[in-house]
Amino acid sequence: MQITPELFHAYLKCPTKCWLRAKAEPPSGNPYADWVKTQTDAYRTNETAKFATAEPVGELLAPVMGETLKAAKWQSAANVPVLAQMDSFTLESELHAVERIPSEGRGKAAQFVPIRFISRNKLTTDDKLLLAFDAFVLSEMLGRPVSLGKIIHGDDHATLKVKTSAMAGEVRKRLEKIAALLAIAAPPDLVLNRHCAECEFRDRCRKIAVEKDDLSLLAGMSAKERQKLRSKGVFTVTQLSYTFRPRRRPKRQRDKREKYHHALKALAIREKKIHIVGSPELKIEGTPVYLDVEGLPDRDFYYLIGVRIGNGETAIQHSLWADTVEDEGKIWREFLAILETVEKPVLIHYGSYETEFLKALNARYGNQRACQPDDAMELNTINLVSELLDTIYFPTFSNALKDIGAWLGFAWSDASPLGLDSIACRDEWERTCEVRMKERLIGYNTEDCQAAEVVTGALLRLQVSVQSNDAGSQPIDAVAVQSLKPPRKRFGKFTSLVEEFDGITEAAWWNYQRDRIYLRSRTRTKHAEPSGDSEVLGPRKTYPPNKVVKLPVPTSCPFCGGECIPRSYKRRTLQDLHIGKSGVKRWVVTYKFRSCLCSGCQKRFGLPDGFWPQSKFGRNLVAYLIFVSIELQTPLWTVWKMMVRFFGYEMPAGTLYALRNSAAEYYQGTSERILRSLVSGNLLHVDETQVSVEGKSAYVWVFANLEQVAFMYAESRDGCFLQEMLKDFKGVLVTDFYGAYDSLPCPQQKCLIHLMRDLNDAVLCNPYDEELKKLVREFGRILKAIVETVHRRGLQARYLRKHVKFVTRFYKTLATQSYQSEAALKFKQRFEKNRSKLFTFLTLDGIPWHNNNAEHAIKAFAKHRDIVRGSFTPKTIQRHLVLLSICQTCKYLGVDFLDFLRSGEKDIHAFAESRHRRKRTPQNLTPTSLPTKAISEASGHP
Repeated sequence: MQITPELFHAYLKCPTKCWLRAKAEPPSGNPYADWVKTQTDAYRTNETAKFATAEPVGELLAPVMGETLKAAKWQSAANVPVLAQMDSFTLESELHAVERIPSEGRGKAAQFVPIRFISRNKLTTDDKLLLAFDAFVLSEMLGRPVSLGKIIHGDDHATLKVKTSAMAGEVRKRLEKIAALLAIAAPPDLVLNRHCAECEFRDRCRKIAVEKDDLSLLAGMSAKERQKLRSKGVFTVTQLSYTFRPRRRPKRQRDKREKYHHALKALAIREKKIHIVGSPELKIEGTPVYLDVEGLPDRDFYYLIGVRIGNGETAIQHSLWADTVEDEGKIWREFLAILETVEKPVLIHYGSYETEFLKALNARYGNQRACQPDDAMELNTINLVSELLDTIYFPTFSNALKDIGAWLGFAWSDASPLGLDSIACRDEWERTCEVRMKERLIGYNTEDCQAAEVVTGALLRLQVSVQSNDAGSQPIDAVAVQSLKPPRKRFGKFTSLVEEFDGITEAAWWNYQRDRIYLRSRTRTKHAEPSGDSEVLGPRKTYPPNKVVKLPVPTSCPFCGGECIPRSYKRRTLQDLHIGKSGVKRWVVTYKFRSCLCSGCQKRFGLPDGFWPQSKFGRNLVAYLIFVSIELQTPLWTVWKMMVRFFGYEMPAGTLYALRNSAAEYYQGTSERILRSLVSGNLLHVDETQVSVEGKSAYVWVFANLEQVAFMYAESRDGCFLQEMLKDFKGVLVTDFYGAYDSLPCPQQKCLIHLMRDLNDAVLCNPYDEELKKLVREFGRILKAIVETVHRRGLQARYLRKHVKFVTRFYKTLATQSYQSEAALKFKQRFEKNRSKLFTFLTLDGIPWHNNNAEHAIKAFAKHRDIVRGSFTPKTIQRHLVLLSICQTCKYLGVDFLDFLRSGEKDIHAFAESRHRRKRTPQNLTPTSLPTKAISEASGHP
């Protein structure tokens, strides 16, 4: 395998070009590439002859061996072939010239300086690397470093010294890549770039790219952006077009420049329609003057200025031609004189080349316009490319004038040289002075001015159509991106592109899990007794007491049996609710009693015991308040209106808040007892959600198992308190994939529903990533088989252990896979990281494979959070979480929350057992129909 300067230079421009040259692929033809080769060869021949006459040249025979070159006695040589071996490939070059610097003293070797001739006036990094390649080959052949090289270039024969030793490492890296490229039989991935315009394989590569619909057809896309899309499985322009999602632009960014969307460009190409983002604004306040300039960039010489004044058939065309560099100032002055004759000229051009022309010639010759300041032209110019960019997306692969003009219906004549061919055409005119060549260039320039006029007219029509909101009235087919509706996330049945996921989420519904899976797992669950429907009663004008009760006077102290000292009679009214099976009504009882004081123990007794502590309201009313507020998710302000409207209790709204806070303090111990029971159990579900507290972000954590739920408030999500709280927990922790759980020492089971949804979302975001789809399908098949076993047998390890071997096989296959897709690689790492935590439930009884219990509990808080909308304070949210813990625990145990609140009991498990022992609760009895002791029991007072 031989690597020559031609291959090395081709690789610097394009790996595909290097491979095609190495395989001797016939070129598809490019006049400009042929002209460049002719210019390069002619310049080298001339410079070699000049070098030979200026220096004493010695002749060396090819091939030159290292020792022969070292022993030669000469000062300079031309056309020196060199050959060197590097690893498994051969380096071969023919140095344009070499200078030999004799040694400065005994023991010091002579130095060799390679010289390369380059016809261009402006050098690039690739030119320096090409010289460094010559020096590298010479260095490998001689076995000594070659630290310096020279480039003679341009019309002035300028000499540039290059420190080649500093570039040797870069040359070696490129050579290794070239060797790897040429070792393969298939060509590399085709990528179109800027060099394609001057490449001899241009037509071949373009044809293949169009057939493949390759992403590199989009001229403005960088290699990094293409690689990112390919890692997501997007390889074609059509595939990219389906990834565009219209987004509403934030207000703070509306004044900033819109980001360029390659996906929207692809969408415009696929639908063959212009797509408009926002409202394009093209203001031409004056007479339009269309400007197009032709020049030789390598020489900074502008030889043709095309000026088109006005629009349509009345437009006037001027073509200002410079025969030599000295004539450049002349045509510049003629150009300024033409602008003097135009009222308010607005220079309209396409691209930045004309902007550079105006700046360069204004600095070179000055602005001699009498009526305008020096910078007036900058203020009265419009670059059509800047008007197109980020706002209007034409259905063309690039925003070049040739592409957009052709799509709008403008056609260039066949005789006109296009693009870089104009440089070769100008060079031929300078050598031959043929009129035909000059006419071709002027015609090409005139047509570019006409094309700029066509594009300007199209932009003005699009602007009118957008402002009038009537695109159908215009001849150009355009679509406003604002009219495209983004896909909305809908609630409901989970749908997936992966067949293996079908039906799995149905097996994770909360009711399905409790009613079927836990039953098969021999986990006993209780069901709440159905409660009656409420019947709303209208208000009455007067509200007399329902009953007047006179309590008997105690004869002795109920605490110590001592003598009691009665006091005077008192009257106290109880405002309560009577809750029956078919309705709720106001219940007012007036108590007459005499309180007593024991002479022995000094305790007071004889008071009615149906009141809520430090309140005139009864326990049923407080229970109803908490039930409606917590379980029915009704704001307290609405509950206050209900109390006034339906029950006639005229009370300040703050009274309800005080009663709720009092209830939270009453059940604080119950909530703490639930949390201790959860931490000491064998199974614990944990989850967290964000909440706004006084305008700041905080978090609510939920801890649950099959029967109990406890909520906790924390100011942050770091989860540091989990280390202390769960330090003695020996059961299995079921969580999502939040990193705070990973440091806990107990066995864990990660929620596979979370993982499945993440995988499904990744497939939706990367619809063409086959590696990711294959990985997801393999995991889906394993999970589907496991869920089917759970459906038939429950969560019993003796039936689930058979799936362990399939999981092991899945991980073995996963370890051997080498993914190129970024998404697939990400999930591979995720699977490997959580290997010990994904399938814990297969070896332990009663462990669910998802975090459904915690998520179901946290939904109750999320609903209330949506109602409150950030009006929490640290105290109010903690009190609310105490009552919510009681409510959710009752729901998990199958206990009616309202009945528990009315009972006065603080132990939910004890209340649940008592409810199962009794056939029914005598809650429909009227309190005044019973004796004093029975009144307390029937009313639900302690």
